[in-house]
Amino acid sequence: MTRRFSINWKENAFAYALLLPSLVFLVMFTFYPTFKSIYLSFFSSTFGAQSFVGFDQYARVLQDEVFFKVIKNNLILVIGTVPTSLLLAIYMAIWVNNKMKGNGFLRASFFYPTLIPMICIANIWLFIYTPDYGLLDKFLSLFGIDGANWLGEPGWVMYAMIVMLIWKEAGFFMIFYLAGLQNLPGDVYEAAKIEGAKPFHIFRKITFPLIMPTTLFCMIVATTNAFKLVDHLYIMTKGGPDNASNLLLFFLYETAFSFWDMGAASVLTVVLLVILLAISIFNYAYLDKRIHY
Repeated sequence: MTRRFSINWKENAFAYALLLPSLVFLVMFTFYPTFKSIYLSFFSSTFGAQSFVGFDQYARVLQDEVFFKVIKNNLILVIGTVPTSLLLAIYMAIWVNNKMKGNGFLRASFFYPTLIPMICIANIWLFIYTPDYGLLDKFLSLFGIDGANWLGEPGWVMYAMIVMLIWKEAGFFMIFYLAGLQNLPGDVYEAAKIEGAKPFHIFRKITFPLIMPTTLFCMIVATTNAFKLVDHLYIMTKGGPDNASNLLLFFLYETAFSFWDMGAASVLTVVLLVILLAISIFNYAYLDKRIHY
């Protein structure tokens, strides 16, 4: 018994020693900043002074009109990008999963936007959306249509952002769906074709239910990404006009590094963490139980 305990202790100690570097980085760059942000959220603080205010800091931030506008913009972004990106990714994956000429070129073309840094994509689409001489306005002028100020009008700017993000993310999720499709059992499809099932019926009754684990994963990633976008706003709109394109992470960045209000920025950090945690819990605790693996 003592010898067995000694062997297990040595094996476990060696395993923990291998995990120690990762645990150190996890504590330094995940756990410590998280608890530090929660701590600072109860203080009205700048880099010069701190004063404990308790939940008054939360009340001040959560009653801010800009905060509610930012949350609304983020919800619009999630609703506009996540379903469309996933459906488009499924369509592209089914398309390139078939054996046909130019299949490799199509896969590379669909995935290529994912390889471009977000700053470069922002500059590309900034040119596309430029009034009068931008690519989109030039295309519309061929049909005698006057283009709008896509990034300068509150009614258009979020739609412009949504289109750009769908173009960016659909190819990324296509890779996961393509991997999922290639692992599906072929005999099920052969039986369905023998029974005379139509393509749409096969997709609705066989393909889509079987790739639901992939859909759950992609939905979590797409939703969390929609709450973590910041770099494209810095290049394209700065959150304007009139906060019409301002998102939570960019609002947090401005609060911390433009207004130097670290207490309010910490509250926004806690809000962001709670939102991301709630999304993950809902997906894994509720939706995951309704998926067959």
